[in-house]
Amino acid sequence: MAPSTRIDRDALVRTLDRQLDLITRRQALGVGLTRHALQHRLRVGGPWRSLLPAVYVAASGTPTIIQQEMAALLYAGKTSVITGLASLRQHRIRGPATELVDVLIPASRRRQDAAFVRLHRTTRMPKRIWQFGPLHYTLPARAVADAARELTSLRDVRAIVADAVQRDKCTVSDLSEELSNGPSVGSALFREALTDVAAGIRSAAEGDLKDLLRRSGGPMPLFNATVFAGDTFVARPDAWWPEFGVAIEIDSHEWHMSPEDHTRTLDRQRRMGRYGIVVLPFTPRQIRKQPAAVIAEIRAALDGARGRPPHSGLRTVPAGQTAA
Repeated sequence: MAPSTRIDRDALVRTLDRQLDLITRRQALGVGLTRHALQHRLRVGGPWRSLLPAVYVAASGTPTIIQQEMAALLYAGKTSVITGLASLRQHRIRGPATELVDVLIPASRRRQDAAFVRLHRTTRMPKRIWQFGPLHYTLPARAVADAARELTSLRDVRAIVADAVQRDKCTVSDLSEELSNGPSVGSALFREALTDVAAGIRSAAEGDLKDLLRRSGGPMPLFNATVFAGDTFVARPDAWWPEFGVAIEIDSHEWHMSPEDHTRTLDRQRRMGRYGIVVLPFTPRQIRKQPAAVIAEIRAALDGARGRPPHSGLRTVPAGQTAA
């Protein structure tokens, strides 16, 4: 490579440091690299590689997830914002795995999808963002809404909506606002999932249980309602039939991973037992893989409770309502 005194090496280093070893063609030329010098760096076995059109990584090895996201933003251009499942991942909201990076760009910008980058033109560019170093992400409610409109499984959509609310990343009201203000195309599953979460569904397993019970044609329970004995808190079972005094607890190793969690679960179930509540524990796998057996056990418990009223001092506050 012919030597050049025009390169602003300090500016080059600053740009690479700021952008996680990523740089655009325009930026490289802007700090003084000639086209020949740029091509020399991009040669086979050279120190730079092309990651996206006119976006280069100045490092060897496989790019990390955040480097791919940085590259996606550089490719998409100024004011672009990462959304959807990639944004959910940064907010620690569980969703389906993806290799794509969804990016919002202004509706007037003309740029095409490339490699792992999927661009979404919108007139609703977010006014507020969540920033992690040089990376820009949508806030949780927008990320959930954008992801939900791209998914085709109600179970997946319900899982991300429920997880976002369960983890206090956003509220049902925040999501309702996104549903109302966003496009109607692709919103059917999002609308249904949000209705379920507003009614108390807080996990994919609870959604599976609701679907199973609905297909069975039996009485529907309240989900995540709070049960009191007078003014004393008793429990917040995953599913609860107040007229029968029957509750379901969905036990998952994903949620109960320590001896302390297991002890709390047993204490809660014993506390319900003291008030005459019949507790049926199921695992998510049983609900998915043994639906007939689960329904049979629930029907037996409900039939056994007929004519045997639950503890007279119990009162129930549905999910989303405040105890008086």
